Amino acid sequence: MNFATIKFNDIANGTGVRTSLFVSGCTHKCKGCFNSEAWDFNYGEPFTKEIEDKIIKSLDSDFIDGLSLLGGEPFEPENQKALYPFLKRVKEIYPNKDIWCYTGYLFDKELLNESRAKTDITLDMLSLIDVLVDGRFIESQKNISLNFRGSENQRIILVKQSLEKGEIVLHELNNG
Repeated sequence: MNFATIKFNDIANGTGVRTSLFVSGCTHKCKGCFNSEAWDFNYGEPFTKEIEDKIIKSLDSDFIDGLSLLGGEPFEPENQKALYPFLKRVKEIYPNKDIWCYTGYLFDKELLNESRAKTDITLDMLSLIDVLVDGRFIESQKNISLNFRGSENQRIILVKQSLEKGEIVLHELNNG
């Protein structure tokens, strides 16, 4: 897997101060995407152990609330293979830091049910994510006043609560 960029001390992609990893590779190719260069799976640099270690170290500060995954598309099957063991490592070292993930795939229709995105590790990966912002960016529904999302169709989902209840539980931030 390649990554496009890492933003340290990011306040735009989840609550609090975060480290944000932008992975490369996306097959959605949403019109108006803010990060279209990351559609290419070969864009950026390889996601190596050294890069993992750098991100892990950045999470050590008390003022860092957690990790955010963006893209590209973290739930492309190729990216899941690299991200799942990394997320396990993050949760083992920092169990109190939260993980946010942005995906164009729909939580209930494409990640929990048969789709090109659902692999043998998708549910395991979801179990490590605290908040999922799902849904493709739809340019005609763009709204810059929304919290942590770009278009009105996107949802901010509390993953663990949703998996436990068997229905989508929206984050309170979903309303604004």
